[in-house]
Amino acid sequence: MALNIISNYAANLAHRNLLASDASATRSLAKLSSGTRVVSARDDAASMAIGARLNATAQALKTATVNVGQANSMLQIADGGMATIDDILVRMKTLAVQASSGNLSDTERGFLNDEFTQLRDEIDRISSSTNFNGIQLLGDGGDVSVNYANLNSAGLAEDLSPANGFDSIGITDNNYWATDANNNGVTDNQFKLHFVKVGNTVMLNVFTTIDGATDREQSIDVTDFATGGTRALTAGEKTTVNFDELGLTFDLNHNISTIIANAITLGSDGAGADGYATAQVIGGGATVGDNSTVQMLADNGQKLSDNISFQIGAGNTSNDRLAISFQSVDSSALGSGATGTEDGLDDLGANAISTAANAQNAVEVVTRAIDDLQRARANVGTYQNRLDFAGQNLATMLENVEEARSTLLDLDVAAEMTNFTSKQILVQSGVAMLAQANQMPQNLLRLLQG
Repeated sequence: MALNIISNYAANLAHRNLLASDASATRSLAKLSSGTRVVSARDDAASMAIGARLNATAQALKTATVNVGQANSMLQIADGGMATIDDILVRMKTLAVQASSGNLSDTERGFLNDEFTQLRDEIDRISSSTNFNGIQLLGDGGDVSVNYANLNSAGLAEDLSPANGFDSIGITDNNYWATDANNNGVTDNQFKLHFVKVGNTVMLNVFTTIDGATDREQSIDVTDFATGGTRALTAGEKTTVNFDELGLTFDLNHNISTIIANAITLGSDGAGADGYATAQVIGGGATVGDNSTVQMLADNGQKLSDNISFQIGAGNTSNDRLAISFQSVDSSALGSGATGTEDGLDDLGANAISTAANAQNAVEVVTRAIDDLQRARANVGTYQNRLDFAGQNLATMLENVEEARSTLLDLDVAAEMTNFTSKQILVQSGVAMLAQANQMPQNLLRLLQG
């Protein structure tokens, strides 16, 4: 090879090889530091594409596994609530059987009936309040309240004011007032209140309207609250009147004593507390109770869904979802039988076991209610077992998907370390040879000096 001053072919060649060796060593170092065989598409475009899809599937399967766990937790909460209701039903049947016996008087049956109806209310409370993250599991979660915007104003309910003895109104049975069979909201659920005089007795009557139709009526004797009565209220005193059959309570203040006294003094039989000939409330109004009509606010509670769909797969097909159906276990559903046509617990009314005949009928209804509850629990148990198998399948799929992704993308560290060592040696050799190549032009100086 000719010696020349302008070009140094050997140095250029050594430099090019050094750059290539350094680039290879850098890529090898990147793989070792990241732990993956495919750092970029240049390494293996096909493997990167497949691996990306497998990685997305693996992450989705992990989330689906969490969903299965949450679904099982939801069902466990539902089963726990139904287990408590089962205990209540056993107690209710015990009470019904006891009340069916002829050795009891009506007084003892009354005691048993009080507990029976209270337990029925507790079933409704449990079914209404049992939820998972706001999702109802055992029945509608009605959250109904009195429309206070209509109270103490012109028109509706203007007579139900503190000046007339009414401090506040409470709802004790959400399930009853949340009824909305015609799916137009609960604003057509109302009640109206008035006093009626019968002899020297004053009755406080309340009529309820559900879905626009008159539904229930309950009367309470309030004569003793009149001024001079045994239960008359003084300034600052309050009392609560509970209309348990209607799911309502009224907090009364001392002004009610004057209203009742006026009804006794001024009213005639069938007249209202204001002395009018018709049974009106304290103030005026052309129709009985039109100045004491109270509407319910729209139901803001959660409804029991027919089914809830859980995503238990990584795809978007019907096979990747599981729809779990839930059955209502409140007092209106329990006892209605498999066909839903029999009388339920709520159809027993307020005097469910107050007589031997009623108690004997209640025994049958409670027995059906227990069977209805067991069907609902069996339904939950079936889905729990199915979810367990779905979870096992997800775990197996996740294991295999991650293995496939590992085969494509994970780095064989031992093999790559061997490759990196080789590249390092080439880099070091390249640096040494480039230094030697740069020394070759020094031979020209000897020629020039000669």
